[in-house]
Amino acid sequence: MQISDVHLGLIVRHERLKRILTRFERAEPDLLVSTGDLVDGQIDSLKGLVEPLKAIKPKYGKFAITGNHEFYAGLDHALDFTEKAGFQILRGEASTIANMINIAGVDDATGEYFGLVKGVSEKELLSQLPRDKFTLFLKHRPISDGHAQGLFDLQLSGHTHRGQIFPFTLITRIFFSYDAGLVQLPNNSYLYTSRGSGTWGPPIRFLSPPEVTIIKLVHHSEN
Repeated sequence: MQISDVHLGLIVRHERLKRILTRFERAEPDLLVSTGDLVDGQIDSLKGLVEPLKAIKPKYGKFAITGNHEFYAGLDHALDFTEKAGFQILRGEASTIANMINIAGVDDATGEYFGLVKGVSEKELLSQLPRDKFTLFLKHRPISDGHAQGLFDLQLSGHTHRGQIFPFTLITRIFFSYDAGLVQLPNNSYLYTSRGSGTWGPPIRFLSPPEVTIIKLVHHSEN
């Protein structure tokens, strides 16, 4: 299950989080990933929000990456909240889960812009993973590095909210070629961009509904 752009904080609080976690309980996913902006820039209103997230424990764990708002909120505070919620944060890191699936993640580019993190070569990061396993790549912005294509099977991203409120949906398409949904990239890689599970700014969405994404990976047999 993928959540993205929840923006927990001053505006998005217990009610929205409860609805997200209800979807988790219904789907019972083996793995939960957060593709950035779990918290909002207004991070001083997170009391009572860590416990519900911490209580959910999928079979193969919970993984998260930073989005731009983790840096706006104050990176240390944002990371502390995410870790207390039970997520393993991937910051230019990769690992193999249960000898079954690879997962890798990178920091949002905002961290490099602020001088807080050093950019990681996606090609080098993904090249170290065993190629006989499905590789899941977490990256906040739906931008694909051509040098990394073919080294991952599925990139999960967010960030765009698909505009959140019409007509901003038209604007996101100008800046991001892949502003929502699934697309096939060169070299047998795929990219899925979430519309986001919460809201940024006003708690309003129009013609761009929020989503919690359930992804089923099915092993393909040659026989």
